[in-house]
Amino acid sequence: MKNGLVLEGGAMRGLWTAGVTDVMMEHGIWPNGLIGVSAGAAFGCNIKSRQIGRAIRYNIRFAKDARYSGMKSLLTTGDYFNAEFGYHIVPKYYDVYDDEAFNKNPMEFIVVCTDVDTGRPVYQSLTEANYETYEWIRASASMPLVSKVVKLGGRQLLDGGVADSIPLEYFESIGYRHNVVILTQPKGFIKKQNKLLPLMRLALRKHPQFVEALEHRPAMYNNQLAYVEEAERDGRCLVIRPDKKIPIGHISHDPQEMLHVYELGRSVGNRYLESIKKFYANS
Repeated sequence: MKNGLVLEGGAMRGLWTAGVTDVMMEHGIWPNGLIGVSAGAAFGCNIKSRQIGRAIRYNIRFAKDARYSGMKSLLTTGDYFNAEFGYHIVPKYYDVYDDEAFNKNPMEFIVVCTDVDTGRPVYQSLTEANYETYEWIRASASMPLVSKVVKLGGRQLLDGGVADSIPLEYFESIGYRHNVVILTQPKGFIKKQNKLLPLMRLALRKHPQFVEALEHRPAMYNNQLAYVEEAERDGRCLVIRPDKKIPIGHISHDPQEMLHVYELGRSVGNRYLESIKKFYANS
């Protein structure tokens, strides 16, 4: 039975997840496969390359750098998080991504995107670190309204969380029957309709299937939470959640806020450490 790790998104809440997964890496806990959505993909790729601390390091370094993110980037490029600088220049020159380690690591790494023409999820397995792989990760994390549609692999793509926010069911369907699931909302959370939906409808009116997926997202997400809880009761997964709402917004330029959220994740990771080891050992 294959051990898996499922990482949902949540924009900057993903730094909390990075805190949890850094603790896992520090203690030599390596799943057979990882599936990440949005921030779960953007930060989770550092597990495949085994680069502990990289996610928090470059986010803090470039928190206030206009080349990395901000309104200037949004107005000049169409992406709040600058596509070229963040996904290609930073990993090549500033906080170098270990392509060789990524390529040698046998762990399967899958990212989830949403096809804007169909509104359906796209699951892409990434085996070799290159320009296209970085683009798949970017597509998974490209939030509506603050990102341009990413054209890749003959598709038009945006945030994977729109179509499949917590891809446990999919991961189980391809053989990962024993999964640690890291969520970025506390127990009891119920997703409600995004207040910006009217603006999204207008901005994405050329993609009606994607708009429909946005409209149905709360129901989809809440159903997935129910599925995760059922799998948890059955012993098929171990769920790690924050104790309460993570104190950070979708976007942050405050290094101290980022570090605080990351340290909260590390604290929970240490608390769950023995449970994770036992859970994977029993597969």
